Amino acid sequence: MLNNGKAHPSNDHVCMRTYRKMCFLMAGAGVHYLSFLPSFLPSFDQWEEISGVDEHYTPIRTFQVCNVMEFSQNNWLRTNWISRRSAVKIYVELKFTLRDCNSIPLVLGTCKETFNLWYLETEEREQESRFREHQFSKIDTIAADESFTQMDLGDRILKLNTEVREVGPMSKKGFYLAFQDVGACVALVSVRVYFKMCPLIVRNLASFPETVPTDSQSLVEVRGSCVNHSKEEESPRMYCSTEGEWLVPIGKCLCNPGYEERASACQMCRPGFYKSAVGNAECSKCPPHSVSHHEGALSCACEKNYFRADEDPASMACTRPPSAPLNVISVINETSVILDWSWPEDTGGRRDLFFTVLCKRCQGVGGVLRCEPCRSNVRFLPWAAGLRNTTVTVTDLLAHTNYTFEVEAQNGVSGMAVAMRQYAVVSITTNQAAPSPVTVIRKESTSRNSISLSWLEPERPNGIILDYEVKYYEKVSVCPQENNIPWVVSRQPLGTPAPSLARGCSGCLIASCAPTAVRLPGIRTYVDPHTYEDPSQAVHEFAKELDASCIAIDKVVGAGEFGEVCSGRLKLPSKKEMCVAIKTLKAGYTDKQRREFLAEASIMGQFDHPNIIRLEGVVTRSKPVMIVTEYMENGSLDSFLRKHDAQFTGIQLVGMLRGIASGMKYLSDMGYVHRDLAARNILVNSNLVCKVSDFGLSRVLEDDPEAAYTTRGGKIPIRWTAPEAIAYRKFTSSSDAWSYGILLWEVMSYGERPYWEMSNQDVIKAVDEGYRLPPPMDCPAALYQLMLDCWQKERNNRAQVRAHRQHPGQAHPQPRDPQDHRQHNLQNEWVHRHWLDFLDSSLDRRFPALFCLPFSFQIFAVIVVVINNHHFLYLH
Repeated sequence: MLNNGKAHPSNDHVCMRTYRKMCFLMAGAGVHYLSFLPSFLPSFDQWEEISGVDEHYTPIRTFQVCNVMEFSQNNWLRTNWISRRSAVKIYVELKFTLRDCNSIPLVLGTCKETFNLWYLETEEREQESRFREHQFSKIDTIAADESFTQMDLGDRILKLNTEVREVGPMSKKGFYLAFQDVGACVALVSVRVYFKMCPLIVRNLASFPETVPTDSQSLVEVRGSCVNHSKEEESPRMYCSTEGEWLVPIGKCLCNPGYEERASACQMCRPGFYKSAVGNAECSKCPPHSVSHHEGALSCACEKNYFRADEDPASMACTRPPSAPLNVISVINETSVILDWSWPEDTGGRRDLFFTVLCKRCQGVGGVLRCEPCRSNVRFLPWAAGLRNTTVTVTDLLAHTNYTFEVEAQNGVSGMAVAMRQYAVVSITTNQAAPSPVTVIRKESTSRNSISLSWLEPERPNGIILDYEVKYYEKVSVCPQENNIPWVVSRQPLGTPAPSLARGCSGCLIASCAPTAVRLPGIRTYVDPHTYEDPSQAVHEFAKELDASCIAIDKVVGAGEFGEVCSGRLKLPSKKEMCVAIKTLKAGYTDKQRREFLAEASIMGQFDHPNIIRLEGVVTRSKPVMIVTEYMENGSLDSFLRKHDAQFTGIQLVGMLRGIASGMKYLSDMGYVHRDLAARNILVNSNLVCKVSDFGLSRVLEDDPEAAYTTRGGKIPIRWTAPEAIAYRKFTSSSDAWSYGILLWEVMSYGERPYWEMSNQDVIKAVDEGYRLPPPMDCPAALYQLMLDCWQKERNNRAQVRAHRQHPGQAHPQPRDPQDHRQHNLQNEWVHRHWLDFLDSSLDRRFPALFCLPFSFQIFAVIVVVINNHHFLYLH
């Protein structure tokens, strides 16, 4: 309400708070008391306080003046003193009505349609008698946008005008407002005085205080302070605009460990939840077999008999040691034993399972069986502790001795629960040891139809040698004179060692195509560069060092794990310039990165096959370090097929598959498991020759046909990997066979993504439940059957992509006589010479032909030719 003549005693500083605005004083219907003083010129006291109703019959109070019949009006209405507080600029909002002078008769020349707004700054309240008109400063002349007439009054139409004026900047403690009438018919309905400010706010867990803009031209930068239990990630700042709005939030705060963001604050995690790191993520529920009883937990404590390894994250479930291995089997061979077992029934909830074998020598003393650790010279192959496979061979045992072996399954928490140790026990008794092999055989003399041999006694006879057995067999080969290979075997009553191949004169190997005797062609064996004490030695042994001046880099074609991949040219002395691909090692590399980078060169340098990417050499003695390989013009097979969708004949596709299989056979014959066989890792040259590449995930396969490589973590290409390799990290040539089946599907579908848009977890689940990819469009039934053979769940039932490497004396039983052996070799050679030719001739007759790789050392090739009515012809 408005008081005419004096200030309301309790409302000198009444204000209302609204968004972005701070009100000083308001006048109007039912709002707050605002005191007005009439004119400080006694002769002109014409403003009156009037009560009435608006067009909605709502009561209103107004100050109005209407002295339009007289000249020289000067009527003043002044507010009480208003404290400026922190405002620099203030705003005055006026709501008023004004009469149209044309609607009032006989007032021409005396009626006005405007009034004036004034203000006065002071440091304190002034006495009423001190006010003078000249002390005030004019803010503006206020005019109405709409004026009312006599007709509007009759129809009760209230034409209300609203005007806002800015005042300032101000510097004194307070001010007065005044309204000057100069002859208008005007009614003040509402007066609101306010200033703009940015309100108190919490944004990104930072609190920003109330802030008043300093001027109308610039933004005010305000630094926020992090709420309780949080810390700055980046200094929080915002800008306060002249309109009282917060703009451009920068930076934020993060809740401390044990706290989560709730309701713009960091609040403690509830019991049963935890948060181990700084951040604004929600608290996580305690993982299985763990619990938190208090608020604000950083991690959850493990339940009884459950543990968490030091390197395990807080999000990992608590686990326990595994149970004992199952089904331990021992196979004794004189003074050695092969132990084989099954995985434990309970792995403890972990995947980092490994096995340790403890050997004890037991003997009865005074009727009591006493055991002691085995001698240090007892050998475990591959080793006794940290086994990832479920088999171990123990050699160099004593003959006729009792041994006990404890096979214990362990995982990452076994060391925390020594009292919970569980193991399987097997006891054995060794036999008599066989003599060591005859290692040196000398050719004394030869004739047209005879040969005279001599040899040294075995280094370890291990008893009385009864006799020596001399065997020979005929070998048919491309060299007609390469025909007879004798070997010598010493024999005891309880053991015969593996035969010793004949060696040449004075112990040297007999040269190939010698008139009387040759050695069997050796199977080249892959050597893992990681077994070298100095990995750089492997690089120098298997890779050729190139002079950097012979290499010219043309352009960058991609980026690899360790640096850029470029195309360029290699010009060696007295050789024609060739196009090459160049991998460079990025600057700032570590010694470990350099070793891993060059390890791939050490691997590639051991391969020599038309379907394996060829290593030209390396540059290690200058920077940048480079690996140089042959250049494959058409890039990776998957993108090449997608680019040429449906443009190849079935013959061309099978030809590509044949080349890939040939390369994989070569790798598997060397005992090598690729682990990442996929179309993206097959490169294609300008003649459509496909070559296996990318040996970054590949690992060596041991001599044992059942050997597998267990990864030490790292990424696995789920869509191409066999189920057992995903579940147990066991990689064999059988898992490569699975990957080859997926590659077949990729080729026949022209580079489609296996399993399409399914997630990795969905793929794992679907394959485990028996789902297999459907045949691609126009895929021959025989080729799809080969895919299904590669995707057998039981790995031993899959089509093989390698021939098992075995010692000639172990691969298959020896022929009973030379004629059997000769027939066997003739069969192998015939298959080697004819099966690929048969495939080629099938392609020439435009039959979609395909093949399976050898299943065993005998190298049986199976060729499947699709004939009319889908009949199959198998050639063994």
